Amino acid sequence: MELRHLRYFIGVAEEENVSRAALKLHVSQPALSRQIRDLEEELGFQLLERSAKSVRLTEAGRTFLVEARAVLQRAEDAVKAARAVATGGGELHVGYAPSLTARILPATLRAFQAELPGVRVKLHDLSTEEMLAGLREGKLQIAFVARPIASTLRGLRFEELLRDPVCVAVAPKHPLARQQTVTLAEIAGEPIIAFSRKDYPEAHELLAATFAPIKTKLRIAEEHDGVSSLIAAVEAGSGVAVVTQSLTCTSGLRLQLIPFKPAPAPLIVGAVWSKDVSTAPAERFLKCAKEVASKKD
Repeated sequence: MELRHLRYFIGVAEEENVSRAALKLHVSQPALSRQIRDLEEELGFQLLERSAKSVRLTEAGRTFLVEARAVLQRAEDAVKAARAVATGGGELHVGYAPSLTARILPATLRAFQAELPGVRVKLHDLSTEEMLAGLREGKLQIAFVARPIASTLRGLRFEELLRDPVCVAVAPKHPLARQQTVTLAEIAGEPIIAFSRKDYPEAHELLAATFAPIKTKLRIAEEHDGVSSLIAAVEAGSGVAVVTQSLTCTSGLRLQLIPFKPAPAPLIVGAVWSKDVSTAPAERFLKCAKEVASKKD
């Protein structure tokens, strides 16, 4: 089966007439009919019901039409992407979590644009679940996230870039804000502001791992689907949040970040991409990110 067989089949299916399809495709009617029959023979089932003046799709033909269109579109997208790389242009879609990537993303972008100025980078601020879905659907070429739960990485690769220290974020007027360090026991009794479990399951894994040594059940007061609303809730005094040091790049003076003592295991942040689809710009972007992250250590 070749792509031309799919183009011929789609042309006949859309016109519902072999003669009109032949004119549109610039092939002879006998040749077009033969190509469609060859396709049916190779598939082992009938795609079209033929009459003297028209053709109609069979049930199997209707299903095959949807898939054939998708295959041709994917082939066209592949050609466009490859041509863009070959000519030094194109787009790179990158997923990211602002609070986790603030330390390395700006410098990575600068380094990448210096190497490939013709490639336009489009950043997508998404939840972890949305980024993993975007990679599988081909909407993203690479994403920067906290290390996802192993079961969610089916068909994807993850590479560590940096380790971000875990601390607690409190409002500047919170009683704990004057302390240089805090213990797990001090925070365990506070209402916790967290990211939503659905969108950021790894954030709840971090909470569980951080407080595992004291075996205390935390009280989750609120869950938020983004860093902006989480910062606002903590600033308003609704509770405290267990976050990483990189949040200070986003929160600024709105929150006070206090280290734990003893320090729990840091959060691992890295890059994720599809095992099956890897583009040259994505590989170059990852290389730049690794170089930037190595200088931050």
